[in-house]
Amino acid sequence: MTMRRWIAIGILLVTAACDFSPSADPWSPAPRAAQKRSLAPREACAVRVAERQPLFGDLHIHTAVSMDAYSLGTRGTPDDAYRFARGEPIDVYSGAPADPTRRAQIDRPLDFAAVTDHAEWMAEVSLCTTPGSPTYDGDGCKIYRGEENSWLATLLGLEGFRARIGGLLDIGGRRADVCGDDDAVCRDELASVWKANQEATERWYDRTDECAFTSFHAWEYSHSPKSTKVHRNVILRNEIVPELPISSLETPVEIDMRHQLVDQCNDTDSGCEAIAIPHNPNLSNGQMFKIEYAHLPQDEQREEAALRARLEPIVEMMQIKGESECRNGMYGVVGGPDELCDFEKQRDMGGIAFEDCEEGAGWGAQAGKGCTSRTDFVRYALLEGLREEDRIGVNPYAFGFIGSTDNHMATSGAVVEYDVPYKFGTTTEALLTIGDRKRGHAFWNPGGLAGVWAEENTRDSIFDALKRRETFSTSGPRIVPRFFGGWGLDPDLCDEPDFAKAAYGGGVAMGSRLARPPTSNEAPSFAVSALADPGTASHPGGLLQRVQVVKAWVADDGLFHQEVHDVAGRADNGAGVDLSTCEPTGPGARSLCGVWTDPGFDKNLDAVYYARVVENPSCRWSTHVCLSLPEDERPDACTSNRLPKTIQERAWTSPIWYAPPKAGAT
Repeated sequence: MTMRRWIAIGILLVTAACDFSPSADPWSPAPRAAQKRSLAPREACAVRVAERQPLFGDLHIHTAVSMDAYSLGTRGTPDDAYRFARGEPIDVYSGAPADPTRRAQIDRPLDFAAVTDHAEWMAEVSLCTTPGSPTYDGDGCKIYRGEENSWLATLLGLEGFRARIGGLLDIGGRRADVCGDDDAVCRDELASVWKANQEATERWYDRTDECAFTSFHAWEYSHSPKSTKVHRNVILRNEIVPELPISSLETPVEIDMRHQLVDQCNDTDSGCEAIAIPHNPNLSNGQMFKIEYAHLPQDEQREEAALRARLEPIVEMMQIKGESECRNGMYGVVGGPDELCDFEKQRDMGGIAFEDCEEGAGWGAQAGKGCTSRTDFVRYALLEGLREEDRIGVNPYAFGFIGSTDNHMATSGAVVEYDVPYKFGTTTEALLTIGDRKRGHAFWNPGGLAGVWAEENTRDSIFDALKRRETFSTSGPRIVPRFFGGWGLDPDLCDEPDFAKAAYGGGVAMGSRLARPPTSNEAPSFAVSALADPGTASHPGGLLQRVQVVKAWVADDGLFHQEVHDVAGRADNGAGVDLSTCEPTGPGARSLCGVWTDPGFDKNLDAVYYARVVENPSCRWSTHVCLSLPEDERPDACTSNRLPKTIQERAWTSPIWYAPPKAGAT
């Protein structure tokens, strides 16, 4: 065996444990920055709301353009993803050999969406699946299509998806027989695929005065070092975009990715503007919110922290791989358990032993390995940001919240619990068979939705909402929450006929920072309201159980403190669900509202506050599917104690911060 093959074996052994993400040389020539040009004209919206309106969308969607989605059966295109978002039916892969497709349709159209196909291997997938392409008949493409075996995959005992991915890998990350000796074939193809995605996005943007739907140009930067998820979804304000999407193959360091974004887009004076959304940090082993610039001189640390805060104003709270709000029992977190933290934790349901990273970090969460860090959950990452602001004067983690799906079947916003998760197409039996698996499909959930408060349904208005963090996340339902903070808010604010106008006039909205208190002994007040999801005629939405304000702070003892306060409604309202039919029982509310003043406020300590809205209990998707099957045909997940039978759907508002001035603050 040649030395090259021994090296290749070593590379593949490493990449097999690293989600197949080796690094490749930078593109040559370097990608062109966005070019200044006029935007396409659009009509003024017929409906514009000064106090802003709630809009629902999905900013994390994959189609057959993504390497993993295509490999696992998806054939839906970006056009299909937008078609589905608009309420039209599409065909999706079912996983059943006898009937490989089925019809799927969203319960209600979305207001906005972004296709975020993986930038990595977009070109190779296109080359290997398009007959007549320059390298379609090469060995690598044949392996990817499953027409030929890879000797390395055979040697390593890899099967199916992982065996096929070997067709796209080589020592440098790209195979010469797919991309050409200098990668020129893949560079050209990537530009073509990226252009095709842009054309689809433009086709679906409603530029009429109806303003019914907004589509965003986007991609996913999918860095998975040692099977640890530190991905970002890059969302662009408009159709002025860089020549190529930035991928982790050429840019495997997140700091470098951010610098490339500003060099190729935000700071080019072209009209291009991008944000990068970190997604589901619950599988990041502490890597997503690690202080990545700590080795630099302090002035440079401030610059990097400020750049991160500028480019990453929001984070993905909820998606198919679970919720990332909080977890009980984490290192250095005090204040008592929060029973609602035990919600859709994929690793916990999977039966994986819990190891705390403490102040460190680990690797391997996507493979069910490595430690779990408190900063894998956004409540404690927010506190890490406060701690960092105390240290260097800049908070890199002052982010708001959204939800999305991360589905890989072009089914934007398919989040209802009476259907199945749309991560990849598979049979009902495969979805609900656990066996001894730690990360089976049954531990997924349908995902969440992104909510924004925007004046109108246009790119500029929604993008501005994302930047100012006037956003919210739901676990799927279209719950509508509002959250305001201020000094001396009227305790009867909920009785105001125009709640939002009065709240804007007297305070700040979610995503904002409180000003200094006007008096030395005054505490801030917070007003939160929520409307239940009305649902549809055939599937009415759930009733609300309670609304809470979560407060968190870092005390002088260095510990992370948390408190949860019920503001409206109550936990013991008597609501439940009949597990034999999934029919809800007991009372609940269609709307809730409350004003709360912090009784433990300390003007000398940073603090962060956000609202959580909780529905009555309802059946989890797996329970719905199990009940639809004959009792003697139900897979083992239907009786397993590793899966909850019920859930409490919820929504989270973006935070409001309080911070006294810091020495050395910028």
